[in-house]
Amino acid sequence: MIDSTSSTPLRFGLIGFGAWGKHHADAISRTTGAELVAISARSEASLNAAREAYPDAAVYQDYQELLADDSVEVVDCVVPSFLHHEIASAALRAGKHLLLEKPMGVSVAECDDLIRIANDEERTLAVGHELRLSSMWGKVKTLIEDDYLGQPQYALVELSRNPYRPGADGWRYDISRVGNWILEEPIHFFDLARWYMERSGDPVSVYATANSRQPEHPELQDNFSSIIHFEKGGYAVVSQTLSAFEHHQTVKVTGSKGALWASWSGAMDRTRHPTFSLRGFNGSEVEDFKIDKMTGELFELEDQMAMMVAALRHGKPIACAAEDGRWSVAMCMAAQESVDSGAIVKF
Repeated sequence: MIDSTSSTPLRFGLIGFGAWGKHHADAISRTTGAELVAISARSEASLNAAREAYPDAAVYQDYQELLADDSVEVVDCVVPSFLHHEIASAALRAGKHLLLEKPMGVSVAECDDLIRIANDEERTLAVGHELRLSSMWGKVKTLIEDDYLGQPQYALVELSRNPYRPGADGWRYDISRVGNWILEEPIHFFDLARWYMERSGDPVSVYATANSRQPEHPELQDNFSSIIHFEKGGYAVVSQTLSAFEHHQTVKVTGSKGALWASWSGAMDRTRHPTFSLRGFNGSEVEDFKIDKMTGELFELEDQMAMMVAALRHGKPIACAAEDGRWSVAMCMAAQESVDSGAIVKF
């Protein structure tokens, strides 16, 4: 067990050193109280890059060797989605705490299995829905909880962006490995929608539609929209297009007495120079909220590592627990079922 009173750095092992894995490594190295002690990468190029960038870390080609490394306390798993269950279950069974990139699995059954293993092994399983840690997206949640807009009735989470990158070996464009494209980025927005609409109860149904501009691959859906209904009458819209340019995300939430409107734009998702704003209407006047801290996925990755240190060294809560990760996958799978069937799908 990890000593929650220890002042020594929390020792991370990183599995995956691709485009996002490198950003995770950088986030760990920037985090007070964290130390990157081991890295696992598959290709020779990635192995060499890891050794050059982090000469003090042990570097392994076989992730099982990293899991056997007793110096590793926490595994940060940043690999293609179809490998999540295999590696996450092995990490938990090896006695490691785990930060698992979204999606938690490519099926609800995989999520249920990971929850069972984490409980059996008494390990912490955190899921990488880092937008919850954003200074802006998180401020929206805080304002909702502070009753700024009254009872939440409607939320829109929308993204307009350039096409997905293919990923190592083109896995993201292979439906047998990616699962579906809703699990790639809309999963973040399903998580935000459920989080924002928490006072409206659990999701009860989803209806979704999608299309593709790739005639030879209709299963790779470039345009996607969905409507999710909640127990107490509220509803949310999650929508995304991959047929646009740059990276532009919008959130709008309205309630019984007010409204919020947040937007974020960058040349790409992993920029350190975005533009963003948060405005509100309290029923009588419009106001602009100052966001004192930079926001964007690269910044939230650092917050995510600090969250793991706080959770495992000081007993603080994690932002997105396993049950939340499971809900996000369940919503995505139901949405894909709705796209395929043309019907409303109930939870």
